[in-house]
Amino acid sequence: MTQIDQAVDIREGEELDIEVVDQFMKQAIPGLEGQPTIKQYPGGASNLTYQVDYGDQSYVLRRPPLGKIAKSAHDMLREARVMEALKPVYPYVPNIIAICEDHSVLGCDFYVMERLKGIILRQDFPKDLELSEADTRKLCLNVIDKLVDLHTVDAQAAGLDTLGKGAGYVQRQIGGWSDRFRKARTDDVGDFEDVMAWLNDKMPDDIAQVVIHNDFRFDNVVLNPDNPFEVIGVLDWEMATIGDPLMDLGNSLAYWIEADDEGPFQILRRQPTHRPGMLTRKQVVDYYLEKSGFRADNFDFYEIYGLFRLAVIIQQIYYRFYHGQTKDKRFAAFGHAANYLEKRCQRLISASSL
Repeated sequence: MTQIDQAVDIREGEELDIEVVDQFMKQAIPGLEGQPTIKQYPGGASNLTYQVDYGDQSYVLRRPPLGKIAKSAHDMLREARVMEALKPVYPYVPNIIAICEDHSVLGCDFYVMERLKGIILRQDFPKDLELSEADTRKLCLNVIDKLVDLHTVDAQAAGLDTLGKGAGYVQRQIGGWSDRFRKARTDDVGDFEDVMAWLNDKMPDDIAQVVIHNDFRFDNVVLNPDNPFEVIGVLDWEMATIGDPLMDLGNSLAYWIEADDEGPFQILRRQPTHRPGMLTRKQVVDYYLEKSGFRADNFDFYEIYGLFRLAVIIQQIYYRFYHGQTKDKRFAAFGHAANYLEKRCQRLISASSL
């Protein structure tokens, strides 16, 4: 089926040594035969994700990006272990097949997981997936429900209660992302100082301590190709932790671009939230609060935080491109994107009643 998400040819400079991968895979998974074919998933601007096929047996290999990266970033071992712990209580996590800490293999930590064959909604719906406005709304609600479900997981029962650092999550995030931005700033990008000052001044207390995904988007959700309303997988657990659920929702809404949003924001759209039937950002917040039971009298702080955090992530990637640490041309305009997000944050701050 053409709806099923497909890997493509590997980007230049991001190839894997097939012989080395083959040797590792056959040691980790008894019974594999023949030579593998390796392709790359085109989505994402951070970790590198590959599809490794032995005939009709298909696996996914995840490794950090190439070039210099922050010491605490792109921790593949942590991501794999979080997934292993979460799988028994949140069934949408793919099974981990093998974890490699031996840098003589690929020069980095990496892991192999099962491939969930399904539909991933990236910038637009697949060409042969046609949903009515009512069906699009049904799909949208089902996806939001999976975030609500995650936030109700018993972290202690899953053995994940020590994943976070306890109370003060909101404060740590504002301080941490502000520090990361200052370290990653380039001369052609604004300083965000007024945005960071506002966030620091308006910080609420944590409303809860729950398992959060920290990158929950449509393109990290896998849908059943036989029933596209059904979520069969949630991917990309690199930034999962114990934290504030409204901060997690704010992160998700930074990517939630509506049909009538202005042009520069539309350029950043990576998921089909502009489609008729998709909830607006306000409707997402209202629905989430109703389903989860959490309260937020004013969501402005979380929305602006999400946009600022997205700007920092974009800027960290752009910093690597700006300094020649990666040649991926997709990142060339990321500085313009960071500048736009600064202006968007500033406008929302001016309009906020906080």
